[in-house]
Amino acid sequence: MQPLKNIHILNTVIHNLTMDETLALVDEAIENKSQIHHVVVNAGKIVQMQRDNALRESVTGSDIINADGQAVVWASKILKKPLKERVAGIDLMKNLVALAAEKNYKVYLFGAKEEVVTSVANLYTNQYNNNIVAGYRNGYFNPEEEEQIAKDIAASGAQMLFVAISSPIKENFLFKYKEILKDVNLIMGVGGSFDVEAGITKRAPLWMQNSGLEWFYRFLQEPKRMWKRYLVGNSKFISLVIQEKFRKQPK
Repeated sequence: MQPLKNIHILNTVIHNLTMDETLALVDEAIENKSQIHHVVVNAGKIVQMQRDNALRESVTGSDIINADGQAVVWASKILKKPLKERVAGIDLMKNLVALAAEKNYKVYLFGAKEEVVTSVANLYTNQYNNNIVAGYRNGYFNPEEEEQIAKDIAASGAQMLFVAISSPIKENFLFKYKEILKDVNLIMGVGGSFDVEAGITKRAPLWMQNSGLEWFYRFLQEPKRMWKRYLVGNSKFISLVIQEKFRKQPK
């Protein structure tokens, strides 16, 4: 893969790609039997990366880093390094599954609760075809099981792997085992996307997504669990943007 155009903000590299450009790169990698390690960053993950060196290494060691959150796109414009658009992880996953159906690729689903991942596997099988899902398993495991899980995924024949586990576990898993997974052409973390696909979690209306309020919609669904992640995390993100905006540039 050729070097990609990127921006550097908030101590983070982000590739300046549209959804269509990202899809084309993945399709090219599959056709060339190469691998793309993909990751998305949002406000919360960027804040977490400031203090979690292992997560930072896992993110910066990937091949494509997309901006998942609208707040990141806004920050890029405020800092005069504008990104073309937001590439939301769940939207990218859905587009990639459609691409898999079109090109007869196979996907592996790893993460979430057993009933959730089973529901998503059934959804894709019914929506597309019986061969699209190469395999699936839930996201609950002991550390000593990780390597065998990676080997099982590698042996499945899947071209795409979607990992629906929380950060930083999914990022660190993919970074640690991407050599074992080298024959899987796309390895990608998708966070809570399986819960959305299975209908467990509702996604914000499109106007809220475009207005950067998707986090608030999620917060309203689970305020006790999400208040710290969003309210505290978003405040820290805003602080980082302000600090970088007014930081003195070297002469």
